[in-house]
Amino acid sequence: MINEQAPWYRHPWPWILMSGPAVVVVAGLWTAVIAVRSNDGLVTDDYYRKGIAINRVLARERHAGDLGVVARLAFGDRIVRIELPPSVPAPAGLRLALSYPARGMRDESVDMAAVAPGVYEGALRATPQGVSRIVLEDRDRTWRLDGAMRDAPRSLTLGVPRP
Repeated sequence: MINEQAPWYRHPWPWILMSGPAVVVVAGLWTAVIAVRSNDGLVTDDYYRKGIAINRVLARERHAGDLGVVARLAFGDRIVRIELPPSVPAPAGLRLALSYPARGMRDESVDMAAVAPGVYEGALRATPQGVSRIVLEDRDRTWRLDGAMRDAPRSLTLGVPRP
């Protein structure tokens, strides 16, 4: 009786043992392809300019606090009404921006027109629903208020009242 053995590549165990590292190599190469082709939104080439822009926004928010700007927002059916305190110099107009982090297609910006001293109104595309970020600024962009809104409240106050 002659002991004949098949060559190594005719046995299943070497192939089974090599398949694990082969799958890892293919997955690593695919990950590298994805990393090279995709855009990394967190890294920017003009980080210095973006940093200066952030500082300008913070300065506008501080200026709103110095002026004592407190805005009371009232939401109706596709209408928003904003009241500013009489102590704040009345701007020519306001701009209200609503952004929805989960639904970017619904983001909107509304120009608010004065209907009375310190009272502004504007029309919305739809009544706000869900979680949204609100930014209110004067038309000349000298001050800015921001906040968050959840589940379409009837009214909301932006800013910190002076003591």
